[in-house]
Amino acid sequence: MTPKLEMVVEAVTLGEGPHWSREEQALYFVSTYDHTIHRYHPAAGTHGRSKMSGRTAFIIPIEGRPHHFAVGVERQILEVEWDGGDGTAVIVNTVAEVDGDIPTNRLNDAKADPRGRLFVGTMGEEYAPGKFHLSRGSLYLINSDGSQRKLETNIHISNGLCWDVRNKAFYYADSFEYAIRRYDYDIETGNIANPKLIFVFKDHGLEGIPDGMTIDTEGNLWVANFDNSLILKIDPHNGALLDKIKMPALQVTSCAFGGPALRDLLVTTARVDRGAPQPPPAGCTFKLSGLGVKGGESFNVRLD
Repeated sequence: MTPKLEMVVEAVTLGEGPHWSREEQALYFVSTYDHTIHRYHPAAGTHGRSKMSGRTAFIIPIEGRPHHFAVGVERQILEVEWDGGDGTAVIVNTVAEVDGDIPTNRLNDAKADPRGRLFVGTMGEEYAPGKFHLSRGSLYLINSDGSQRKLETNIHISNGLCWDVRNKAFYYADSFEYAIRRYDYDIETGNIANPKLIFVFKDHGLEGIPDGMTIDTEGNLWVANFDNSLILKIDPHNGALLDKIKMPALQVTSCAFGGPALRDLLVTTARVDRGAPQPPPAGCTFKLSGLGVKGGESFNVRLD
């Protein structure tokens, strides 16, 4: 089956962190370098955005608080109230701040686990186009009361994050490791253990790096292949590369399943000039339909 590709949201500089809200039937995402949060409502055909105070890493709804979101800005996780309209976001509270010992770091990717705990990662500063201070990031778990604990250190660029509860697995990508890790996952505590590389890019002749990813109900991973114009479908149980879907942008950043039945894959991209301009439609958000799979849902954050 050949998937159908559509452009659904106009270009931003660095689209990231797509989250599909089943309650609202809307897509939330950010543009990191534009310092903006975004809401796209397919049925209404609307796209709202609001400016934040710095580089913006993610936006995730807070469970039980309509129009309230956990938003990552620089090194802070903020509670933000936003109605989805242009320019209407208000900071309510600072939930947590991470990497206080490395103030040049920033948040990069985050998701809530199936119990609503926030897993959030950091990365080192970009000191030249496409060049980063390595091994300075960490992966954190943020509890509902805002307390935090480090799960991993010496991370280059924290990315990916998804869970397979049935198989007690957590999947994660440190992008400059050029691989995907599997951890044992304890849903009761949020603990992760026993990391193992289950997919190495060079073993499959792949260029670029792993970026954001999601999982379908069959347990297969869908991975954004940044700097290689691809979405990858991977079987994490045997490390097989099941499919490669060509995208019309070099910098494919992340993906999430959405739509009424969670059968559409919504893909964010970027148009960052790292020595070469990225031509249109780079930076747009796309919809892939007709994939023949159903996706796992995006979980909301639970805060006290």
